Amino acid sequence: MTNLRKELAKCKHPNSRKTKALGKKARRQNNKHKLRLGHAIKSNITGEKLSWFVEHIDEGRTEPLTPQEFENLIAIYLQRFDGELEQIALKQSIGKHRANQHAARKDIITITLEKERNEYQSGGLELLNLCDAVKFKSLMDWDGNALSIQHLKLDLVSHNMLQRLKQAQPAPNDEAPSSSKTNAGQMET
Repeated sequence: MTNLRKELAKCKHPNSRKTKALGKKARRQNNKHKLRLGHAIKSNITGEKLSWFVEHIDEGRTEPLTPQEFENLIAIYLQRFDGELEQIALKQSIGKHRANQHAARKDIITITLEKERNEYQSGGLELLNLCDAVKFKSLMDWDGNALSIQHLKLDLVSHNMLQRLKQAQPAPNDEAPSSSKTNAGQMET
């Protein structure tokens, strides 16, 4: 950037081709820097989300979560700011003059939770499918670094996806009788 300033200082006329080219070069570098910052922010947010899930899964667990356990974990994740919202409401109810003291933080929390709930109910949250053994192991082996998130294969986990996984997962005591009924039906024909 300092080289661009030196070159701009050497230019004689503000509308010359060289000045315009240097301005274009400066805008391009600025846009690339903004884009890099955007990727870093997104990976930090995703890293915080994944680290929350790692913290709330049992330490010694080696087998993947069942769809019901994963759904319960997501429900807890969506309620993670309830305590802070209660504290803000309490502080706002106490003082007359400080009714909007933490309004910005409250707005950020409510917007974030609303967005995440809508994503979970519709398209899906960007997470690892913790019902899959390979992805569960990769999350448990993750070092917590935001830069290594790009190596994890994230899925869109939605309420509908978890319901389909629940239906596809056979119940342990229903498995044996249903298979014997199908074998008996095949023998009769």
